[in-house]
Amino acid sequence: MTTGKPPMVELTQVTKRYPIGSVTALDGVSFAIAAGASVSIEGPSGCGKTTLLNLLGLLDSPTSGSVRWNGAAAGSLPERERARLRLSGVGFIFQRFHLLPTLTAAENVELPLRAARRPGPERAARVAELLERVGLTGRARAYPHELSGGEEQRAAVARALANGPGLLLADEPTGELDRTNADAVLDLLVEAHRESGAALVIVTHNPDVAARAARHLRMQDGRILSDSLAE
Repeated sequence: MTTGKPPMVELTQVTKRYPIGSVTALDGVSFAIAAGASVSIEGPSGCGKTTLLNLLGLLDSPTSGSVRWNGAAAGSLPERERARLRLSGVGFIFQRFHLLPTLTAAENVELPLRAARRPGPERAARVAELLERVGLTGRARAYPHELSGGEEQRAAVARALANGPGLLLADEPTGELDRTNADAVLDLLVEAHRESGAALVIVTHNPDVAARAARHLRMQDGRILSDSLAE
């Protein structure tokens, strides 16, 4: 399905097979995301949702087919080049937060900025801005074990936004949160998507979470069963 905008990321007849167990995670998937789009991906466990997300975010390469970023082949690039594209263009939010336990909330948010070799004063200003945005200014020096689950996920959202990515990928971002914290995190993601113009892709089992997106995909057995726009 197209939205009238040129694709930011495009998968064409992508297959992903894993040799262990001869598993076919994706089977001939074609799928494009326009800049600024919001998309939910639903389906049962093992249907290929996370594999699709990993290919969109250049964390993995397809067995066959093509992955294109802004019209340029990207799926088969060397890992160093894919890492460079990920750092500048993709923000990841995971179900289990993935904050480094030995770093404070502020230091976790700063990590992508350090990797991008931003100057110290610029890093400090950006971290302060992001922590204020997600409501964690008073928790900047707290370590992950001192944060609640909702606070950890808000710190993870701030980290994902650090380098101003054009694509936000969220894999079950509310799966370990209660309803109140889940709604707060979703509000942050949708607000960031709307304010920055970044495309947002959310993998979820929760219909209420999926409803936050304008476009809805359903997957089963490594294939896209349906692709529709919200009514």
